[in-house]
Amino acid sequence: MSKYKNSQLEEFAEIFKALSNPNRLKIFKRLTSCCEPGTVCVIDGGGTAYVGELGNEVDIAPSTVSHHIKELKRAGLIRTRRQGQKIECWVDPQTIQSIKDFL
Repeated sequence: MSKYKNSQLEEFAEIFKALSNPNRLKIFKRLTSCCEPGTVCVIDGGGTAYVGELGNEVDIAPSTVSHHIKELKRAGLIRTRRQGQKIECWVDPQTIQSIKDFL
């Protein structure tokens, strides 16, 4: 019998559903490759990973990146913080640990 409750399994299903989209997976993979989970990502030494810069890095339109960032955030995979007109984003370390424990 599984040690996980149905609600926990539903949360993991939402996480994996968010990652099932190739563009979201590309964005998430880029964020995990550039920095340690929980730290604001630095891209090419130019500062924080902002949504617009991230779109350039993964070759996705900024409006599409914003939509995917929203979905990754809703699933609990990333966190965001607004800095003026820009939005910083980084990987949530607790969620990563939960996924590791689950798998």
